Order: sequence, then C-alpha cells, then structure tokens
Amino acid sequence: MKKPYQIESQRAVKRLQGMAAEGNPVVQMVLPMADMLGWLREGVGELVRQAGLQLMSLLMEEEVRQVAGERSQRQPERNANRWGKERGYCVVMGQKVPIERPRVRSTEDEEVRLGSYELFHRGEPLTETVWEKLMLGLSTRRYGRAIREFSEAYGIEKSTVSEHFIEASRAKLKELMERRLDKLRFCALVVDATPFEGQQMIVALGIGYDGRKTILGIRQGATENATVVGELLADLMERGLDFSEPRLYVLDGGKALHAAVKKYAGDSIPIQRCQVHKRRNVLDHLPDEHKAAVARKLNAAYALEDYAAAKQALDGLHHALMHVNPSAARSLAEGLEETLTVHRLHVPRQLRLTFASTNVIESAFAIVERVCLNVKRWHGGDQRERWVGSGLLAAQKQFRRIKGCKQIPMFLTDLQAFVANNSNLAKRKRAS
Repeated sequence: MKKPYQIESQRAVKRLQGMAAEGNPVVQMVLPMADMLGWLREGVGELVRQAGLQLMSLLMEEEVRQVAGERSQRQPERNANRWGKERGYCVVMGQKVPIERPRVRSTEDEEVRLGSYELFHRGEPLTETVWEKLMLGLSTRRYGRAIREFSEAYGIEKSTVSEHFIEASRAKLKELMERRLDKLRFCALVVDATPFEGQQMIVALGIGYDGRKTILGIRQGATENATVVGELLADLMERGLDFSEPRLYVLDGGKALHAAVKKYAGDSIPIQRCQVHKRRNVLDHLPDEHKAAVARKLNAAYALEDYAAAKQALDGLHHALMHVNPSAARSLAEGLEETLTVHRLHVPRQLRLTFASTNVIESAFAIVERVCLNVKRWHGGDQRERWVGSGLLAAQKQFRRIKGCKQIPMFLTDLQAFVANNSNLAKRKRAS
C-alpha cells in the first residue's frame, strides 16, 4: 500500500504532465558566455552539469508560475502563493546534488508539491544506479570517489550507498523469487547446489525452447538436503512451472536433488547427472599419479557418440579401477547410467555440451564470486541471498543462447518419445 506522501507525489507529477499537455509552455534558458567558457575549461561534462542544474531551476519556476500565477500581480482567483525557497536535492548519476527548490502553499495553508521537483529527487534511479555500479565491481568504500561528478554532491558515503544497495538488492531478489513462470516453456531444467561462504546455495535455471537461459530461483541451506531442494521446486510449481511437461533434468550428483526432482516430476523423467561432477568425484579418490590417465579415459568415453560404446568404455574403466582403487570404482558406478542419458536420448553433439553438465550454473557463479569480492564480512539474514541473487541476475544479462539451439526441436521429439517409453515401462511393471 502506498503512503500518503507517495500518493501526493504522483498527483503532483500528473498535474505537471497535464500542464505540459494542455498549454505546452516554453522554458527558455539564457547562459552568459563567460560562465559557459569557465565551465568548458573543466570539460564539456561540467558545462552540461551546470546547464542542467539551471534548467531544473527554470522548470520548477515555470511550474510555480502555472500554479501560483505571475509574481507581484493581483489575481482574484489565486489558489496558491509562493512561500520562499528551501534546500532540496536532485538525483544525478547515482548521487544527490543540492538545489534550491521553490515552495508553494495553497490558500488553505497546505503545502503544494511540485511535480518537477518530485521527478528530480525520486530515489528509484539512485538505488538502481548503486546496484548496477556494485555489480560492476565498485565497492561501497570507493563509490563516492569513483562517481562524484559534482563537487557539492552528497549521499554517496559508504553507509548511504550500502543502504541503497540493500534496498535495491531486496527488490531484485523479490522480483526474481516471485516472477510468474506460467508462460515460459523449458526443454531442460538445470539444478545445482554450490557452496558459498559457508552455506549451500541451490539454484534452478531453465533452458527455453529458443535456447535462452533463465534463472528461476534460489534457496539457501546449511547443507544440500531434500527439504531445501523440495521447497525450491514447490515454489517453482506455485509460480506456474508445469512439471508434467517433458523436459530433461540436469542435476549434480547429490541424492537430495535426485529424490526431490523425482517427487515433483515423476519417476519416468529423464535425469542427466552432471558428467563434470562425476569426473571430479572419481578423481578425488585417486592419487596424483593416476589422475591424468583416468581423466583422459573418462573424457574419451563421454565424448563417444554411441551409447553402447560409451557404456562399454566406462564399464572397462570401472573394471580397471577395481584393481587400482575400489573406492574410485564405486564412485564411478554410482549413478553411472544417468550420466549417459544424453547418449540414450541421441542429443546432438552441440546441445550435449550444455545438457551433459551443470556448467551453465557454475559459470554464472563465477560472476557471482566476482561481484562479491568486495564484501569483507558476511552476516546472517538475507545478505547471502541478496548478493547471490544480484550476481545471478547480473550474469543473466550476459547469457547467450546455448550452442546448437536450432537442434532443440529435434531434441524435443526424441525427448517425448523417451518419456512416453519410460511411462509405458513403468505401467507394465506396476501391472505385473
């Protein structure tokens, strides 16, 4: 619900717009050449800034004239009077710049807001500017020195900038977490849990039919557990994501993710376990002298086009690992079949680069880590969610369509046939 001052501000702006549309008065500005040359010595930017400030004053004075009439002239039907001036500010390029604003009072002795001033000093552009600058790597400590364009500017101190970022990042996070998904269709859903500053951040990313990537939601938890993942998926469902649509689910090796996705999407869905996570888990069990050779064999097996050939190569590697390190062999065998789902689906080579792993989320988190470098202390509350959400949205602006996106219609045909076949097999098992 909007507050009274916000309602009055909107009314003032609408009144100003009505004045401009009805009479379209002319605002003329005269600048002494000596002043202009003096500003130009400091650069064209200084001329533009100083001229802009004077133009603001002229616009406010013209609005006062429209509201209160000509100065020092009798007007029997006058509804408002000039009431001096007071110190105000306008928001310019992420900083507050002091200006003198005229005051007007009605004949009932009530303050009359000026629509021009309300437009000049609105806070939304300031919070948005702060968010964008911090996403580009500017710290709150250096914000004032980096963006100060007016010598008398204020409101750019570390604490003020931090307050604006908190406000902006909360708004961004709220928009991300409440965005409706009814009209969006995804051929793949990628879910990954990434450790971040002592917590697990679970992220869902959708890949649309047109190949575009969209951040769908995040959840913060102490560990990657089924409860947290289930809350994320339940939230996606409430916001309109249809889990009955055929799509590929790309997950890391976590059992919690696997169980939660099957709970919401059913047992017949195709799940692709991240091949990168599988490779990492296997190599973590091995001594350094064996890692390079095993990594080459894993890469060669997953690079094969044919499912049977890839499965045979991995089975052979599993047999060899039993003689080297049984723990590594067991790690390879766990969920091995699901790492080859893209092979069984005959996913084209270019699409397989994206669908075979959760790298799209890990790449986005590389940007999250970059924008969070300037955070020196992490606290409780929503700080991690705000920063991660902001970083993911900043990454989303850089997303491109996935490679091989023109092959998605062919992939969807194979996907639908695969899901239908799995559903029939499940029905036969239940019947028997």
